[in-house]
Amino acid sequence: MPVSRIPGPDARDRLASLTGLRFWAALVVVLYHLSRQTGELPWISDLTWYGRSGVTFFFVLSGFVLAWTYEGKSVPPVVFFWRRFARIWPLLAVSVIASVAVWRVLGSEISLRGVAATLGLVNAWTPAHEYLVGGNPAAWSLSDEAWFYLLFPLLMMVPLLRSARGRAWCAVALCAASVAAWTSGALFGDAAVRVWALDYFPPTRTVQFVLGVVVGLAVKRGWRPPVRLSGAITLVLAGHLALIPWSRAVPDSFWYSPYSASQLLSAPLFALLVAAAAASDLEGRRTGLGGPWMIRLGHWSFAWYLFHEIVIRALVGHLGRPHTHEGTLKLWLLVLGISLVVAAMAYHWVEHPLERLLRRAGPGGKAIPRRSDGTSSGSGGSPSTAPGPASTAPER
Repeated sequence: MPVSRIPGPDARDRLASLTGLRFWAALVVVLYHLSRQTGELPWISDLTWYGRSGVTFFFVLSGFVLAWTYEGKSVPPVVFFWRRFARIWPLLAVSVIASVAVWRVLGSEISLRGVAATLGLVNAWTPAHEYLVGGNPAAWSLSDEAWFYLLFPLLMMVPLLRSARGRAWCAVALCAASVAAWTSGALFGDAAVRVWALDYFPPTRTVQFVLGVVVGLAVKRGWRPPVRLSGAITLVLAGHLALIPWSRAVPDSFWYSPYSASQLLSAPLFALLVAAAAASDLEGRRTGLGGPWMIRLGHWSFAWYLFHEIVIRALVGHLGRPHTHEGTLKLWLLVLGISLVVAAMAYHWVEHPLERLLRRAGPGGKAIPRRSDGTSSGSGGSPSTAPGPASTAPER
């Protein structure tokens, strides 16, 4: 079976607004970590206190971009899996080395089993803390992505997804499954196990990826969302604003707090956002998300996601946690500046060149002279869709 030639470098950002959205989703995750690990800032921390939902965005985006990219193409599974490996693993390995080095300098204990699980992309399959944070804490989402990649070729063969009615029923069922997953939190007596099962466990997060696939196929085949991009953004912001009074009324330790809800119940809103952004690009409407700098920042988002928490850990370990708003603001700005520079270097010197090298050297390489997996990939995500690849990687 011949390998289909996929679009060149200019085509990969045809849906440029999705690339720009990756930066904003990664930024929300970064601000979430800054608030919880360095100190809070008024208003910004209130809005991003549950910014870990940015990972949900990347999971939805990953499914959307992969469906958009591979729909109608004849690509052998071995070629697809190799492309995905080339997309996420080299930068993952470099980030794990950097993470372990920082821990060593700070005198923290290191779990070799956790490092191995992270590099093997299986660390999210166990609730053991040493596995979830043993390599690079942010990399748990890549363990989920690897699981999604294994499922993707099978999903594309599901008959129900070939008709508009079937996709509509699937979308409704997936939204209901998101609510059911959240309410199942009441069944867990152990809070730590509940958090792992609802927030990390790959099968739980699969609902978000599959929803992205369903919406991606629908948009590729002509469906358009009922609201424009501005309306979708308003709905997402309103959903996050509603979390503020909710969080003040219910502690995070309760199963019905906004913590898991913000990640599980936001998937439909993010699916609508991604579809609306894609529709805007397809119809030629300006969005403000597809400019040169937005695209550049979107391309850096995967590396930013993987390295920002390492930068936070290093600076807090060296400078200490600030005790004033002024000190917190200075540390935030320092982290944002340094981590973005690190992300840019990692993208241009590691992520992009190594991906191209591996893709050329692996199965189907002769048919793919340059990287181009969709619009934006990534996580971060993933396409660059993970905050980077069609992955979506972003966080701990």
